[in-house]
Amino acid sequence: MTPVLGPQIGVPVTPAASMRVPPESGELRYQRCNACETANFAPTEMCRGCSSRALQWATSAGRGSVYSWTVVRRPAAREVGDPYAVAIVDLDEGYRMLTNLVEVEPTEIHSGMRVRVDLRPTGEERVLPFFTPDRS
Repeated sequence: MTPVLGPQIGVPVTPAASMRVPPESGELRYQRCNACETANFAPTEMCRGCSSRALQWATSAGRGSVYSWTVVRRPAAREVGDPYAVAIVDLDEGYRMLTNLVEVEPTEIHSGMRVRVDLRPTGEERVLPFFTPDRS
């Protein structure tokens, strides 16, 4: 039986990754440009679409589809443990996010698979967004 993939919370978290979800908000956020409506993620000072500085924070519905993925079976660090899936997810709001897929069999993952955000605390006053299959 293939193991169900779990979160990889033992890996170091970059400052950019921890900015994905403000711990106090419990929501996935991104920036939207007021000038051209481009969704910007990761956070930036200027719009990637038009270079405007007129950015505002928006709350994501946290749903999207898998663009690409890989299953890592030989982790770089012992603390990471069992196989885990790294994926690029296309969020419905129009941006892509590098993340982990959890609570899914590796053989079930496919391009276009619908997923939803699963916010999980890391125990370090941070919350990280993982994604699970959207079975609704």
